[in-house]
Amino acid sequence: MEPSALRPAKPSLLERALARCPGQCLVCRSWSRQRVCQLCLDRYARPALRCTSCGLRLPAASLGGIQHASPQCGRCLQQPPPLDRCIAALDYAFPWDHLLLRYKFQQALHLGGALLQCLEAALDREQAQAPDLLLPVPLSTERLRERGYNQSLELARPLARRRGLSCEAKLLLRLRDTAHQLKLPAEQRAANVRHAFALEPQQAGRLRGAHVALLDDVMTTGATLHELARLLRRAGATRIQAWVLARTAE
Repeated sequence: MEPSALRPAKPSLLERALARCPGQCLVCRSWSRQRVCQLCLDRYARPALRCTSCGLRLPAASLGGIQHASPQCGRCLQQPPPLDRCIAALDYAFPWDHLLLRYKFQQALHLGGALLQCLEAALDREQAQAPDLLLPVPLSTERLRERGYNQSLELARPLARRRGLSCEAKLLLRLRDTAHQLKLPAEQRAANVRHAFALEPQQAGRLRGAHVALLDDVMTTGATLHELARLLRRAGATRIQAWVLARTAE
């Protein structure tokens, strides 16, 4: 069976109404009908050539002027990751790093719409295939209690609603809290998340033969997403994508 294409987004009635009301751009503070104005999107969210396996930005010169349908970085060519595809919308750099920190740690959930707009643009641009299951990366009980919400789930829910996807918030479980990956040296990140996740036993059977998309806000070395992908693969998932808002340069 050929994989189905991702359905285009359908704006809600509220989103259509808000689109007619000008406000201030979240980046430059100029008046705009978008949360991030088109000038800032053109400047800071321009499409970039990225590794299709890990989302890392690739210099165009590294391909020698040759067009590649599925370009990969040298590391992924030598050691293929457990992901079949990775789509990253943005670089984790100004202004997105500041907006993501506010969204993630300061309860600025109103920023989610602007961030999701960038992710949806990347999914459309990369002609992402529609998964059977959209799975947000889970938080530990301690982190969820401290923060009050899972930032990845808050992106996954509206994305699933607008794209006609099945978002499953309770299939993946985080067994223990882990240190923030951004604060750790690269060589410690895989160990930090090893055996940190599990599957909800009563739902694990849904993964047999399934095409799954993992959704996360920031990808650093990919250790978290790779650990989850291996877990899903052992449960029988046949295709695993990662959809992430921002990719660090490592």
